[in-house]
Amino acid sequence: MDDDALIERVRQRAIADGTPPAAPASAEEVAAAEAALGLALPPLLIRLYREVGDGGYGPDRFLLWPLSRITASYPRGAGWPAGVLPVLDWGCGMSGAVDCLRPGAPVLLHEPNAERDDPAQTWFEDSPSLSQWLADWLDGRAWWEEHVMEEQDYEMLPAWPDAAARIASSG
Repeated sequence: MDDDALIERVRQRAIADGTPPAAPASAEEVAAAEAALGLALPPLLIRLYREVGDGGYGPDRFLLWPLSRITASYPRGAGWPAGVLPVLDWGCGMSGAVDCLRPGAPVLLHEPNAERDDPAQTWFEDSPSLSQWLADWLDGRAWWEEHVMEEQDYEMLPAWPDAAARIASSG
């Protein structure tokens, strides 16, 4: 599915879920967020903010935090991987994040409640790309869907292989 079709499906789903997303962000708001974050946002993420809305839609109607929340709460420094942008609060300390440094913008799961001595072991690859993650959500195939979790062949998410290096480079 191309990005245009994906964006339209996300927009329609947001409307169907009954809670309209916030008004779309302006180009100036996106540029200001990128400057504040010191990160270039992935093109598909920018389109979601600019064409669907500035947060308030997606899984549990919170796929995207508003840009203002992201810039105000962006974790910096030791312990948080460089180039990783939190965009979703799953609750219980878990968050969804987008890797802004890899092509396709893989979606990651940060599970700090995992009983691990190494912080790098609390990071998992949820999806190899933001577009695949969105398609899985739209099609009801994502790991967090109850029927998927109940299936016998459900497998845990794989560890994110870049976690240790990215945490080390965040200094």
